[in-house]
Amino acid sequence: MEPSPQPFFQTLHALLSAEGEITLGELLEAAGEQTYGFLVLLLALPNLVPGLNLGLAPVGGIGLIGLGAQLAWGTPHPWVPARIQAQPIHKGRIKDALARLEVQLNRFRWSSAEQRPLSHRWVGFCIAWTGFLLAVPVPLPFGNQLPAAILCLLGAALLEERPTWAWIGAAAMVGNTIYFASSFSLIAKAYLKALHALVG
Repeated sequence: MEPSPQPFFQTLHALLSAEGEITLGELLEAAGEQTYGFLVLLLALPNLVPGLNLGLAPVGGIGLIGLGAQLAWGTPHPWVPARIQAQPIHKGRIKDALARLEVQLNRFRWSSAEQRPLSHRWVGFCIAWTGFLLAVPVPLPFGNQLPAAILCLLGAALLEERPTWAWIGAAAMVGNTIYFASSFSLIAKAYLKALHALVG
């Protein structure tokens, strides 16, 4: 069994405390394989905001499908376009967001929860499938927020190397899939109604 990697937040704090400018690419390189969890959170969190999620869900979902597929394939580092990697990072804002995120994660750090390396391949599959659920425009209550919350939990599980969180996320993913599948007739009727409105 491989040793657990250095805690993500410890790595990120050290990088943000260093002098000089830092780019997104340098951040991803320093975080290593834990970058997957960071990027999952980055893409999923905005979809928890009502109203904002309507435009971001399809874009974020597609990006998460790509991230999950790379992780499931076993790619050590996620591919991110060079132009995006070259963007400088505002250290102050990142530190503030990091502090708020750590406060939220502390609520889920149960003393009994074991911390050990995860099977990244099956977590990658869960992320890709849940990203697909997020990308599909579903006219249901919590249609975007539910998969986004599951993705945040899976991303946090990768960051913290917490199998318990990953299993909870996987179970929630199955529940989300059943929820969407059981409402297929309602979804179909909504799309047909929208199509008739456009044509008529």
